[in-house]
Amino acid sequence: MSVKNKRMTAAVLYGKEQLRIETVDVPELGAGDVLVRVRAALTCGTDVKVFRRGYHARMIQPPALFGHELSGDIVAMGPEVKGFEVGQRVVAANSAPCGECFYCRRGQENLCDDLLFNNGAYAEYIRIPARIAKRNMLRIPDHVTYQDAALVEPLACVMRGLEESGVRPGDTVAIIGLGPIGMMFVRMAKAVYQARVIAIGRRQTQLDRAARMGADELVLNEAGTDVVTPVRKLTGGRGADVVIEAVGLPEVWQLAVKLLRRGGVVNFFGGCPSGTEVGVDTHLLHYSELTLKASFHHTPALIRKALEVVSRGSISAKDFVNRVEPLANLRQVLEHLMSHNGHLKTAIIP
Repeated sequence: MSVKNKRMTAAVLYGKEQLRIETVDVPELGAGDVLVRVRAALTCGTDVKVFRRGYHARMIQPPALFGHELSGDIVAMGPEVKGFEVGQRVVAANSAPCGECFYCRRGQENLCDDLLFNNGAYAEYIRIPARIAKRNMLRIPDHVTYQDAALVEPLACVMRGLEESGVRPGDTVAIIGLGPIGMMFVRMAKAVYQARVIAIGRRQTQLDRAARMGADELVLNEAGTDVVTPVRKLTGGRGADVVIEAVGLPEVWQLAVKLLRRGGVVNFFGGCPSGTEVGVDTHLLHYSELTLKASFHHTPALIRKALEVVSRGSISAKDFVNRVEPLANLRQVLEHLMSHNGHLKTAIIP
């Protein structure tokens, strides 16, 4: 496919809740770039936050093409691309590290000084920059659907959270927040890490869904309710081995610490609004030897592991995608997700 003078339909973010579906030029390719015809682009909590705020400090500055969870078909390639062919089905991550900086050399590619981000999944075509095409784009196995493959990026982030938290078979893992990411944590902690899972959510519908994902115990976290006591009762009075916070609110971060056993680990996975702070009981932290940490993003190795998990059937889009909409309806979809908590993913089909 020649991209010169070609046009396409795409979502363009202009600012806070300012999103337009426009006709724009198909991106031109550099020598190592790949052009992918998007077959499925999934919504996620980060996209909803970006739509609400109008930007993301590290990932996207308007005006810009929008969206980052995708799969599709290669339709054109630069002359320096190796290992791929036109017509292949591929999934591309939304970033790639440089491989040379201090953090990359230490195996912390997610903290790369020059982490290259890519957006534009909500469009007919997306350009995959050379670095991502080389380091973080993979062929989709024949039996894996486009929607399943598009789960790879968020799944890799979840896998990093579980690995960084040191989850072992038989551990009790309490997960607070049962949106799409929280549900992925439930599914992965149970199906892949063989943990005992306590799901904590604000609606019974969320808890019911978590049970279908494999959660062993369910705790309703309605306003004003005591969550600490039921979690203690479910853990012999000790608390959970690992607590995953998947909400992103300072008060929930503080709650997460209270649910830990002595020597436990909490992972503050949900990012709080910029400028917020959280106080910690220093006596509890010190004498109970608590480990407080956070996980950000993913690495190329985890992108590959995530595709393997999807390929094995351990996780499927049918568990996380409950709507399919055309690109023309994207703004309405984001407005709906912004105003209604507890919804799962929507697959946007350009």
